[in-house]
Parts: sequence; C-alpha cells; structure tokens
Amino acid sequence: MPDDGPRKGPGDHWEPAPEPEAEQTAEEPLTGRRRLVKGVWPPRLTRAQLIVALLLFGLGLGLAIQVRSTNENSVLRGARQEDLVRILDELDARTQRLQDEKRRLESQRTELENSSDQAEEARKQTLQKEQQLGVLAGTVAAQGPGITMTINDSHGSVEADMLLDAVQELRAAGAEAIQIGKVRVVANTYFSDSGGAVEIDGRKVTPPYVVKVIGKPEDLEPALNIPGGVVQSLEKEQATVSVVRDKKIVVDALRSAKRPDYARSSSR
Repeated sequence: MPDDGPRKGPGDHWEPAPEPEAEQTAEEPLTGRRRLVKGVWPPRLTRAQLIVALLLFGLGLGLAIQVRSTNENSVLRGARQEDLVRILDELDARTQRLQDEKRRLESQRTELENSSDQAEEARKQTLQKEQQLGVLAGTVAAQGPGITMTINDSHGSVEADMLLDAVQELRAAGAEAIQIGKVRVVANTYFSDSGGAVEIDGRKVTPPYVVKVIGKPEDLEPALNIPGGVVQSLEKEQATVSVVRDKKIVVDALRSAKRPDYARSSSR
C-alpha cells in the first residue's frame, strides 16, 4: 500500500502550520491635499511647456510695465471734464485752421487759372506772398489781433527750455509773429541758459518776460492753459503768468535779411 507519510504515534503531538503574518500596519489612505501635492511635485515639465511658460511670463511683464508707464506719464490722467473739452476744442481749432489754409490755396489757384490777366494776378499774389514771408522771417513789422503773455520770475527759476516750450505751443496754436522782449522770434531762433540768465539768439533777456503774439486769440490763450501745458508748468516753478487778449498787437522788433552762402533757388 502506498505510504501516506509518517504516522502519528501515541506520543506524538501535531502543531498547525504557521500562517503568514498579517501586515503589521496598513497603508495610510491619501487625503485630497496629499494627492494634489503628489500630482504636481516634483514638476514634470517638457521643454516645450517650459518655453511657453517663459514666453507668457515675459509677455505679462512687458504689458505690466507698459501700462504702468502709460499711467504715470499721461498728463490727462487727472484732467477734469472741462479740461478735456478744452483740449478737444483746441484740436478742432487746429484742424479748422488747416482746412482754411487749404481753401485759401485752392482759391489762389482758381484765381490764377481764371484771371484774364494772369501776369498781373501773379504779380499781385507775389507781392502778398513777399509780405507774408517777411512777417515770418522777421524782416518787416507786423500788427494784428493776438495776446500778450507776461511771465514774472522773482525766484529765477524760469529756464530757456521753458520759454522754448511756450514758443512751440504758440506756433502749434497758429501764432504768426512772436516777439519776446526786444527779440523777434523766427524759425531759426535758439534759446540758451547763460550764467543764470536766458539768452535768445545770443541776446540776454531778463524777467519779466513779455511775449507778444499775433494770431487768433481764441486759439492762442486756450493752448497755453491746457492741463499740463505752459501756464501750469511755469506756475510749478513758482512763476506767475498772465495772458491778456488784445485786438491790436504790434510786433516791431526786426531781423536783418541774410543772404544764404550756399543755398540757391531751384526754380527757373
């Protein structure tokens, strides 16, 4: 008969085979926060994702800098509604002046084309143009409506560049003739600081600075008083400014006409 293994004798005792020990500690379940941390850290970024992230960061930084710079430098940031209306009126006035000049030139062209005596008409317009250019060049005196701006500078804080800004603003507003003190301001006029004084074309000018301007008063005065404009800039330097409209301003400071050394007319 087959052998079924060792037999149990009278003195033998059987012990059950040892069972595998149960795990001493069960794995602690993960919470939602731990699962989130485990999913994102350590980060698993591809090279393409890293490049895109850097580009987006640079774009955001550039936009932030641009917006901040725009907000800080805008002179209209704190402007009142009436100030904004005044600025719009000034822009409309400049547009109107350009349109008037265009119509005037078209009218001259039409007169030349339709005149029975074109030579006489051309001579008359040439004389008118000569007078206009003489006013612009400062070689002839001029009079007409305009304003007088007086700048009192008891602290000596007004510098050459401030007067230059005033001249540029007046020109943009349609000024046709400008005189500061006894100096005629023309296209090639230059301003400089010299020993605490202001020089215009090499001639010293002392306060109070009296600026006589020929042009449309309704355009000149608002141009000086816009927010952040000439008047406010001068008042920040503790200077006092007064602007007076007048129906007749006389600009009589003259400049000598100089013949150019090299330039010659190209017309034949």
